[in-house]
Amino acid sequence: MEWKIPLSDIDFGLEERVVVDHVLKSKWLTMGAITEEFEQAFAAYVGAKHAIAVTNATAALHLACVVAGLGPGDEAIVPSLTFVATANAVRYTGATPVFADICGEQDLNIAFHSIEQAITDRTRAILVVHYGGYACDMPSIMELARERGLKVIEDAAHAVGSELGGRMLGTWSDVGCYSFFSNKNMTTGEGGMLVTNDDELAKRLRLLRSHGMTSLTWDRHKGHAWSYDVVDLGYNYRIDEIRAALGNVQLGKLPSNNEQRRHLTHVYRDALQEIVPQVTVPFQNHPGTSAAHLMPVLLPPDEDRSAFMEAMKTQGIQTSIHYPPIHSFSAYRGRGKPHLPNTDEIARREVTLPLYPAMSDEDVLSVVKAISQALQPA
Repeated sequence: MEWKIPLSDIDFGLEERVVVDHVLKSKWLTMGAITEEFEQAFAAYVGAKHAIAVTNATAALHLACVVAGLGPGDEAIVPSLTFVATANAVRYTGATPVFADICGEQDLNIAFHSIEQAITDRTRAILVVHYGGYACDMPSIMELARERGLKVIEDAAHAVGSELGGRMLGTWSDVGCYSFFSNKNMTTGEGGMLVTNDDELAKRLRLLRSHGMTSLTWDRHKGHAWSYDVVDLGYNYRIDEIRAALGNVQLGKLPSNNEQRRHLTHVYRDALQEIVPQVTVPFQNHPGTSAAHLMPVLLPPDEDRSAFMEAMKTQGIQTSIHYPPIHSFSAYRGRGKPHLPNTDEIARREVTLPLYPAMSDEDVLSVVKAISQALQPA
């Protein structure tokens, strides 16, 4: 379908074509110097000591869970209102994800009090998700984790460029994980990044990324090594030079694109309040600065969401849902039904509106007017 206003769009142009062509002409496509450049630039941007590029954010989350020491018999606390990869990464290690509730209508992030209630003697880690690029309560969560001896992993897939208290999201915890999927604020098509300030964690993450090998093909190509040992049970989670080159360009565009996203979010908030005040807009006056990855709204409780989204579609406006809660999926139902009243209520009413840097203020107003037309009569 040809959308009048799609849900998202990417900012690709001549710069991306030039750097990809440069990689192709170099004939070195696997992880090498350009990946190292990307990692260094990303670490500097977020203010982390180490950045480790990987093939996608799911791989990043898996590696983070491994270095956090998760294994069979352990538990990790996660939100259910997130993409399924957050919980799957815990299960890959043999550990059990334990779902915590979200705060409520104004904050769709994991709730501190629900985390606290979910901790048992088997809890080893807390995985937080900065929903839509808006910060979780990191000061409280980190204090709790240190008191209880727990690792904290930030799923910052939505939050590249978000900050709280002068620190970039993803750098508050033991390990932060970012996504460069095609709908993210910066994209390499597929791709991800881990960041940490812990030297030992970084060393192990680099080993695990590439089969647990002590040297890489790039090292041997440059004459720095001629053989290798395998010292850990690693994975093939490497990124490639083409995607790293795209990442370098996209990282340069990120600050201005995020600023445009924040501007459009303000336009949305004002227009929604004026034209359709019955629609709830979460994260009003939220702490920190958001990357504004998503534009979530909550329909009135009695609104038929499917009918609403179909009505938006007929007007050429693409919408989505973030997210069907993980505990509702068939693969998770056999694990018992957790008591998550806020998650269940919000997930039933949430709709995600179009948001991307190339949108204009007029596009936003068109979306809001379409919402007014799509809502059932009072």
